[in-house]
Amino acid sequence: MLFTKKTVEQKRRDFRAQLADGKLHQFPGAFNPLCAQLIERKGFDGVYVSGAVMAADLCLPDIGIANQEEFVTRGKQIARVTDLPAFIDIDTGFGEPMSAARTIRLMEEAGLAGCHIEDQVMPKRCGHLDGKEIVDTHTMVQRVRAAADARLDPNFVLIARSDARAVEGLEASIDRMKAYVDAGADMIFPEAMKSEKEFEAVREALDVPILANMTEFGKSRLLNKKELEDLGFNVVIYPVTTLRLAMGEVERGLDHILAHGDQNGILDKMQHRKDLYDLLRYEEYNRFDQSLFNFEVGDTPME
Repeated sequence: MLFTKKTVEQKRRDFRAQLADGKLHQFPGAFNPLCAQLIERKGFDGVYVSGAVMAADLCLPDIGIANQEEFVTRGKQIARVTDLPAFIDIDTGFGEPMSAARTIRLMEEAGLAGCHIEDQVMPKRCGHLDGKEIVDTHTMVQRVRAAADARLDPNFVLIARSDARAVEGLEASIDRMKAYVDAGADMIFPEAMKSEKEFEAVREALDVPILANMTEFGKSRLLNKKELEDLGFNVVIYPVTTLRLAMGEVERGLDHILAHGDQNGILDKMQHRKDLYDLLRYEEYNRFDQSLFNFEVGDTPME
């Protein structure tokens, strides 16, 4: 935290500027604050906090069991360690429109640059699973309008996610997205598109920034940065990638220890201690500490 330099307000202005510059910005998901710091170190544009990842980190399925307090806590932990803008998933807003409004205030206080709210019913499910149910358009419009009106900082970005493609079809989902924009959404998140043509249709239908979800093993082909740029998208998230990478190596490492009795054969798979300390900025903390506590207690009696 000693190495962050930007205020929350600056990070929100940065996010707004990104959405207006006509470029595609990459936001990998961070499963913890340390991961967020590595995302910044690698030169990405921002950090995403996935509800599915947070639930998984708590050993829960992504069906709305993780609660508002847990989301706010994790969002704050991640947002405060990076100078990059960070935005978070708030599922359906944790209740009725009034609850969605309160969630916005809490996320602002936690230091997030934005959030997305979706049109599923509760209990929700992962956006790339079958069998989803969605609320009617009027109910989602109420959610979006309540969330938009609750903002104290006009630069806090409100993103409306629609899961309607899998339930009502593409054309109806686009009509919903337009209604969400009219209700106050700054950006639209069309979930589980099935082809590039569907992404393109959404882009052509809306004149606000659009977000693409490039999650592995889902309904959408994994489009690369140039493809999404050519489609005119503004933000791409990789929500579960870092967690999947980490847990994949954890599983392989544990199997190795069981099979061989030690870690000697997997040291090259690990982050070295010196790299961890560099990422944590031990030396900067040490210099800061020494600059404050650099006095000595002598033997001269006090007068």
